Amino acid sequence: MIEKVDHIAIAVKDIDESLKFFCDGLGLSCKKIEEVEGQKVKVAFIPAGDTNIELVQATDPESAVAKFIEKKGEGIQHVALRVKDIEKAIQFLKDKGVELIDAIPRKGAHGSKIVFLHPKSSHGALIELVER
Repeated sequence: MIEKVDHIAIAVKDIDESLKFFCDGLGLSCKKIEEVEGQKVKVAFIPAGDTNIELVQATDPESAVAKFIEKKGEGIQHVALRVKDIEKAIQFLKDKGVELIDAIPRKGAHGSKIVFLHPKSSHGALIELVER
C-alpha cells in the first residue's frame, strides 16, 4: 500500500524567509511554489534525495496550519506517505479501524489526491496519504 515517504511538511510563518535557509544555507533548490486554496496554504516543494521537504505557510489565520503554528510554533507538521490508489488505501484503513480526518480524498498540491489520518490513530503524528 505505501510506496515511499512523499514529503515531510514543515509549517512556517514565511516561506520566503524559510527558503533562504533551505536553499542558500543547505544548497537545495525549490522546485515549485503554489497556493492550495482549499487548504488555505501556500506550499514550496524542495527535493531532497528521493523525497521532498514541503514548506507550508498559512494564507488564512483560521487554517489548520495557522492554528498549528499558534499552538506549537514552526516545525514539522506532518509526514506524507505516497500510495498508488488512495481509495483502496482509505478502505483498507477503515477496515482496520483507523480514524481518518478526511472521509473522501481532497485536492492537494500539484493536483494530487490527499487524505489525513487522525493523530489519535497514528500515535500523535499527523499522517497524510497522497496519490500523485
